[in-house]
Amino acid sequence: MSLHRLSSITMGVPNTAETSAYYVDFGLKPEHDGWFSTRDGGRQLHIVHAPTRRLVEIVVAVDHPDDLAAAASRLKVPVDGDTLTAHEPVTGMRAVLRVEPRIEQKAVPATPYNGPGRYERTGTRAPGVLREGPIRPRKLGHAVLATTDLAVTSAFFMDGLGFKASDFIKDAGAFLRCSTDHHNILVLRAPVTFLHHTSWQVDDVDEIGRGAFAMLEDHPERHVWGLGRHHAGSNFFWYLKDPAGNFSEYYSDMDCVIDDQLWTPETLEGAKGLFNWGPPPPPSFLHPEDLAALMIGAHSPR
Repeated sequence: MSLHRLSSITMGVPNTAETSAYYVDFGLKPEHDGWFSTRDGGRQLHIVHAPTRRLVEIVVAVDHPDDLAAAASRLKVPVDGDTLTAHEPVTGMRAVLRVEPRIEQKAVPATPYNGPGRYERTGTRAPGVLREGPIRPRKLGHAVLATTDLAVTSAFFMDGLGFKASDFIKDAGAFLRCSTDHHNILVLRAPVTFLHHTSWQVDDVDEIGRGAFAMLEDHPERHVWGLGRHHAGSNFFWYLKDPAGNFSEYYSDMDCVIDDQLWTPETLEGAKGLFNWGPPPPPSFLHPEDLAALMIGAHSPR
C-alpha cells in the first residue's frame, strides 16, 4: 500500500483552551504551537478554533511522489512539491497527502498472562497492577467523520485518496484504512457533519483501564462507554468525552491487515456493528447530545 499511516488530524473546536487541557490529561504531550504529540507518532493532534466542533484536516503519509501523482490524477488536483491537498466535497474536510518516511514502532514485550495450565507470570503481581505513572498514548489510530452523504464521502477516501475498505456497517458506515491497521477513518452517515471521535493506541487493556480511571477520578462526567471489545477491528475500547463534545477512545489490540488478499470485509448489522461485548452503548454515543445544536449551526450564517 502506497499510503502508510494517518499522520495527524486537525480538530476545530469553539473552546480551544478547555479542550487542549483535556488532551493533556488524556496523555498527549503539548507543543508550543497548538500541536500535541504521542510517544511514537510525533505531532499528531492540532487543535484550532472553529464555530462548531469538526474535523478540519487529516494528513496521510505516502511513500513516493508517484503516489501523489496517481492521487492527483484521480482527484483532478495539482501536486505542490511533496504535498497534495484536496477537500472532501460533503464535509469540507481538508485531506493532505504528503511524502513522509514510514515510522516503525519498536516492539513492546507482550504482557505476560496466566491461564489454565499456562503460567507466564509467577512469583510476582501482574504488570498492570504494578505500573505507575500517567498513560501516554503510542499513536493516533483513527478518526471518525460524520457525513450527510455516506456514498460520496466514502468514495472520496477510497476512489480519490486510495484508502481500502476493511468492513462496513450496513447503510451506516465504512471502516477504511490507509495503513495495516484495520481502520484509520470510519465514515458514518449522520444528519449533519461533525467529528465523532478520535482513537489513540495504548499498550494493552490494563493501560486502557488505567487511563480511563485517571481521567474519571476527578471528572466522572467524562465517561461515555466502556470497557468493551469491538467486533470491527476487534480492539478493546473505552470512550471519554472532551469539553467540546468530541469522544476520545483509548484502544489496544487492533486487527492488522498485512496482506489484503487474506482479509474479507464484512457488512455488519445490529450490535455487531458497534461491539462484541461490553455494556450497551449509551444513546449519546449514537446521537450526541449536541446534535441538534450542530444541525442549527450548520444552517446558520457564518
